Amino acid sequence: MTTTIEGIQGEVAPGFEPVREAFAANFERHDDIGAAVCVYHRGRPVVDLWAGTADPDTGRPWTPDTLQLVYSATKGATATAAHLLAQRGELDLDAPVAEYWPEFAAHGKADIPVRWLLSHRAGLAALDRPVPLADALTWHPMADALAAQRPAWTPGTAHGYHGRTYGWLVGEVIRRVSGRTPGRYFAEEIAAPLDLDFFIGLPESERDRVSRMAYRQPTVDVTTLPLESIPEEYRAAVAAMLDPDSLANRAFAITDPAQIDFNSPEVQAAEIPASNGICTARGLARMYASLVGEVDGVRLLTPETVASATTEQSSGQDRVLMLPMRFASGYMLPTDHVPLTGPRAFGHPGRGGSLGFADPDHELAFGYVMNHIVEDPTDARAASLVEAVGRSLSG
Repeated sequence: MTTTIEGIQGEVAPGFEPVREAFAANFERHDDIGAAVCVYHRGRPVVDLWAGTADPDTGRPWTPDTLQLVYSATKGATATAAHLLAQRGELDLDAPVAEYWPEFAAHGKADIPVRWLLSHRAGLAALDRPVPLADALTWHPMADALAAQRPAWTPGTAHGYHGRTYGWLVGEVIRRVSGRTPGRYFAEEIAAPLDLDFFIGLPESERDRVSRMAYRQPTVDVTTLPLESIPEEYRAAVAAMLDPDSLANRAFAITDPAQIDFNSPEVQAAEIPASNGICTARGLARMYASLVGEVDGVRLLTPETVASATTEQSSGQDRVLMLPMRFASGYMLPTDHVPLTGPRAFGHPGRGGSLGFADPDHELAFGYVMNHIVEDPTDARAASLVEAVGRSLSG
């Protein structure tokens, strides 16, 4: 079924019409500017929709080939690269990182296993001395700084979201094992076989297809509210936001300057495997579909690899975010606040709204990308789409 209702373009298979309705509502009620959503079911696309404006400054329309930076949804792609190496017997996730990256052993880190990098248990979410941004974009200075860094807590005793450092930590292991940068490994071993529009390190030839992001701050600045007026479950997180020396703030200030312009060509061309993946909704959903079934004859990970990759490694209060979180080896797992479509679903959201995940029980994969970055915990766009997918499956 092809639809152009209310400016929305693309296709929806019979039974998945609720997703089209939720997608339209995101523009009508939730301020989407340009966006796309794709859902695979049993190895084939059943939802492929796009709408809106790719560049709010010029009015360039969103097309089926528009690329979008997806922030931390990149972490799922980087994790997939590590698990592919493990599946091929080239990487042991339970071996010490230092076995592959000898310099990493400094300051008592010799016994940290690779799996703790993937599950945010290494205590390396922040740096004592930020790396100049121009140097960080060249790769090696950031990897060297992390190798020399002392952990902020005893590794393995707690977990804390390695919001930026995750990409260089896991990526350097990928580089040491494969002899290729993580972006190149992903391009050659994952994107190419699956014909994905998905890049970690954007080629200059693809630059004109990338959307331009617009940012919206929360409607209420919680840091200005009396702490006692904030629900108790969020008070520790707000207190951390107010403390400039907290891990919550330091984890996102590992470069100098701390603020990174993710719209800039230099940042998009670099490899930041925690934060700067650029893809279509099709590319994101198709990658996850290949983890839970065959897609045009290609299955990337075996069921055994997926079972290992998605076993819970970390749960409870996060030392960085100061909120309850659940992590497997590189993927986030469902919580009461983010139920996804089932208890065995796994994936990763990105700053401001993007989301990619797979659900092996439903043989389903999902990708949503958008250029209106909404810094608000009440943002309902991705959740409404996931809820609509759930209704479609049960209908």
